[in-house]
Amino acid sequence: MGDGAALADRIAERRAGVGDPGALVGELRRALVLVPYDRGGLWTAEFGGVRWVCGFTDEAALARFAEERAVLEGAEGASQSWEYAAFRGARLLDEVIPAMGVPAGVAVNVADPDGSMLFPPVVGIVPDAVAVDADVPDTRAVHGDAKGEGAGL
Repeated sequence: MGDGAALADRIAERRAGVGDPGALVGELRRALVLVPYDRGGLWTAEFGGVRWVCGFTDEAALARFAEERAVLEGAEGASQSWEYAAFRGARLLDEVIPAMGVPAGVAVNVADPDGSMLFPPVVGIVPDAVAVDADVPDTRAVHGDAKGEGAGL
């Protein structure tokens, strides 16, 4: 596994109320995630006090996002080319998110209302040192450990 299609399948399972949350996090860690560039950095969005790195399971999902942005930006956005980097999900979670210096998570396929998934900055998803709930008692019982084990989603 490790491809975006497998991650999209796991997301669909969780959105349907089935599947294992730990397996979903594990699939994100293995998957190649496409992250577009924005003004020299990775494309992020701020929502709910969290900085979200926007990632996509494949070029088609990224293209849907680009189309939505073009609608919002008008003619200027329609002519924009989209450069992106491919990251292993584990690298996003273990290196990129901690380097951001603010509470941050990963938002996957944000232009797909029925196929998107947020991976928040909590224990079991990001390293404990940057998890917003790391100092909450008994968090591991709820979220599992940083390897994606547990019921954190």
